[in-house]
Amino acid sequence: MKAKIILLRGVMPMGKNKVPMAPLRAALEAAGLHDVRTYIQSGNVIASTTLEQPDLESLVHCVIKEQFGGDIKVWARSPSYFRDVMANNPFREKDPAKLYFTLLEASPDDALLQSFHALSHAPDQVSVLGDVAYVLCATKYSNLKANNNFIERKLHVAATTRNFNTMSKLLALSTAE
Repeated sequence: MKAKIILLRGVMPMGKNKVPMAPLRAALEAAGLHDVRTYIQSGNVIASTTLEQPDLESLVHCVIKEQFGGDIKVWARSPSYFRDVMANNPFREKDPAKLYFTLLEASPDDALLQSFHALSHAPDQVSVLGDVAYVLCATKYSNLKANNNFIERKLHVAATTRNFNTMSKLLALSTAE
């Protein structure tokens, strides 16, 4: 069994994509995952499993669709992936309160990536490395032009965004003994 961090795109505490975390934990345990934990109400799950990434993503997607009615995009990654994301952060010397990580479903097409990097994101800074867009906000995320939806539209890949504190906490929870 290996720990996996599972991110759900667009889960909200209220509204259309409402997925209550306590029932989700129970549903995922019933589906065969072990040691299922959630962090805050916005779609962050840690679980142990023998499933590989695509099978785990499919399982979680199906459980959510069948039990909660949501058609929600799912990312499952290892703690080592999250460690690499944090280590490769080009803005690691900056204020962590202004750092966001947009995890992409896949690395974007080179031509789209070049076009994206040619755009001015000022006063914010955005750097896409592999399958992660690192975002440094000049003010606050709600003022950011290069938000999750913008990144998805420009790079033509599904994406989900977490702040520095959430990424750090998920990594800590997934590696806690």
